[in-house]
Parts: sequence; C-alpha cells; structure tokens
Amino acid sequence: MEETLLCLRVGHLLPYCMSNSNTTDFSNPSTFILLGIPGLETAHVWISIPFCVMYITAILGNFTILFIVKREPSLHEPMYYFLCMLAVTDLVVSTSTLPKMLSIFWLNSREINFSACLTQLYFIHCFSVMESGIFVAMAFDRYVAICHPLRHSTILTNPVVAKIGLTVVLRGSMLILPYPFLARRWPYCRTNIIPHSYCEHMAVVKLACANTLLSSHYSLSVALLVTSLDVFFISMSYTQILRAIFTLPRRDARLKTFGTCSSHLCVILVSYIPVLFSLLTHRFGNNVPLHFHVLMANVYLLVPPMLHPIIYGVRTKQIRDRLLRLFTYKGN
Repeated sequence: MEETLLCLRVGHLLPYCMSNSNTTDFSNPSTFILLGIPGLETAHVWISIPFCVMYITAILGNFTILFIVKREPSLHEPMYYFLCMLAVTDLVVSTSTLPKMLSIFWLNSREINFSACLTQLYFIHCFSVMESGIFVAMAFDRYVAICHPLRHSTILTNPVVAKIGLTVVLRGSMLILPYPFLARRWPYCRTNIIPHSYCEHMAVVKLACANTLLSSHYSLSVALLVTSLDVFFISMSYTQILRAIFTLPRRDARLKTFGTCSSHLCVILVSYIPVLFSLLTHRFGNNVPLHFHVLMANVYLLVPPMLHPIIYGVRTKQIRDRLLRLFTYKGN
C-alpha cells in the first residue's frame, strides 16, 4: 500500500514502480531510485543552485586550507594538523553526496547502483563520525595550549598527533562498518525507491521487508554513544579552559586567550546545531512534511563543509595573514 501511494505521488517514477510491482523478493536489488527532495521535484533546478554554490565554496575553501598549511612551515603544529584532517573529512562528505545529488537535480539521473549506494552510505556516516572525533582532538589541543602552555610541544608531539588521528580514523571506520554489511543482508521486497537525495542509512533500512531492529538499534547506539562521549569530552575540555581563562588577571589577556578558541567553538556550533535541529524535528515534528526533513538532512551535510574554512580563514590570524600574503604575492 505504501509503495502504491508513493508511486501515485511521484508520477515520473511510475515505470519503475510498475516494473517492480510483480516482484515479491529481490534480496540484492541491482539499483535503487533516489527521489531527490520528494514533493519539490519542480523546484529541483532552483534548489540545485545554492547547493552547487555551497559545494564549490567547500571545495575551494578546504583545498585552500590544505594548501596554506602545507606551504607554511610555521603552521606545522597540532592545531593545524587537526584542521587539515577536518578539511579532508569535509571534502569527502560533500563529494560523497553533491555530485550524485546534482545529477538528480539537473539530469534526472535517479538510479544508483546497489553497491554504490551502500558505499555512499558508508562514507557519509563514517566521515561524519570521524569529524566528531576531530572536534574532540581539537578541543584537547586547545586545553593543553591554554592550561599547560609550557608543556604543549612536549605533550602533543608529532607521533602523538599521528596516534590521535589514527584513533579517530579507526573509530569511525570500525563503528560504521556494520552499516553496509547489515544493509546488504536484508531482503528488499517492498520497493527500491528511496525518498531521499542520497543513501541515508535508515532510509535504506526502512525499505527492507525483514526485522531490521538490529540495524536500527545499532545505528541508534552508535549515534548516542559517539555524540554523548564527544560532547562530554569537549565540554570537559572547555570547562577547564574557561577556568584557566577566568584566573587571568587582565581583561585583554582573557579576551585574547579566549579568541584562540573562538574558531573551534564556532565550528562545533555550526556542525552540531543543524544535526540537533534535524533530530528534534524527526522526534517531535510529526506534522513536518517529508521534504523539510530531507532538506535539513542536506543542510547538515553541506553547510558545515562550506563554513568551516570560512570561519577559520576569517577568525584565525595566522591563516588569514598567509592567505593575504598569497594573494598579494600573486598580485605583484
């Protein structure tokens, strides 16, 4: 019944629905059909314009961050190493979603191979978990730099930074690895139409006609575990940072010290607030239309990668100075 209603709502996908209407079981469908933003199909071209601008800005901004840090030996410090890791995760997350999304909006290319869908699913969630871990690493770096400034270079040596980075990568990779393996083993006998613009994990799992409580409970556990632990460690770091800042005798010293953390705090807020808002609308927004949920899911994947390099470029003096010097040098 749900499939019939979906087919009636999306008339241009009727051939796909009809072709699968006699199929009682396809445990490994060859393709899925991504709807884009259901209910806003006529506005896809217009929606694609800001999405494309955000993607181009994210690509240019994050590559610029990587280029500047690589070129400037004075920026070869833990803070900027973690910033480069954040830039790489932003590039992977945005590139995992935007090209296919734009092909849906511009070329009406809605089919995605089953394996490609699971690969996209894995990369999106894996690098999102990695990004959260990088925020914890950056908070720890700020804690050491402010609370133990004389020991910063001895605590956060290059080998330690490399181990932290490897831990972040392994945590994201291993926690999300069951997602595609569990999704592959479910039988899909209802439909292969995904009412989304990319292969989001639960959107794919909901298509299965088996008991998917294992996938649902595991994904919820990972989300709660990662978010709660990371927010806890970030909060603990900034609690100690604020205590150290308020012990400084002069107001200008307090403001200058807090300014070294402002970029990181802005990046955390930009990343977590859209996710929190989306989770709240899913939990309590029973009357919220589907297209709003999909738009919000796109926002928390696309906006942070665009804003991260802008925030660090504007608020971090070292990067801003190197960027101005680069353009001045080219101008001369």
